[in-house]
Amino acid sequence: MDNSQTIQVLLVDDHNVVRSGLAAFLRAYEDLELVGEAKNGLEALNLCRQKQPDVILMDLMMPEMDGIAATRAILAEYPDVKIIAMTSFEEEELVHGVLAAGAISYLLKNVTADELASAIRAASFGRSTLSPEATKALIQATRSTKQPLFDLTEREQQVLHLVVQGHSNQQIADRLIVSVATVKAHISNILSKLQVSSRAEAIAYALKHKLVTL
Repeated sequence: MDNSQTIQVLLVDDHNVVRSGLAAFLRAYEDLELVGEAKNGLEALNLCRQKQPDVILMDLMMPEMDGIAATRAILAEYPDVKIIAMTSFEEEELVHGVLAAGAISYLLKNVTADELASAIRAASFGRSTLSPEATKALIQATRSTKQPLFDLTEREQQVLHLVVQGHSNQQIADRLIVSVATVKAHISNILSKLQVSSRAEAIAYALKHKLVTL
């Protein structure tokens, strides 16, 4: 896009007050032009067909068609449109859902006018902007996507259960009628699969993710 051109922006939010505030903000920047407003995803899709904006500011929680569904539908027809998700919520599912649908950026509605203007300009050039909360959610989700329980053998699950109950290696060996060396090997495998570095971390992980019950 040529720097002399204005960036055409479509607002999508089911709250009139929010749309009014965003519209007023857009008018304060000479390089940003408001080309339409929609109060739900269906209206946004129809307006996008008419106006073909450069950037869409997309609320996520809306009636009829939410922001994630609207993002997916709009990008299926207009893959070059850049969609900035805007929400009041920090939920991981929202972050992942709308980014997976194709949104280029994710911002909370408490951003400043200048921050939002910068995000719109960046989006128009294909650059992403993520709020710190969104970045945190992505990092946490990356960590939590590990599902090591499904890699544990039945015997490793038995050993983990006994470890969580506080049994020593010798006690576990006696209980399972195996050697202490075998128990140590099982525990080493468990630590590796859970991607933790100590017995204590394994216990904390198992309890947090309900891999075992006390």
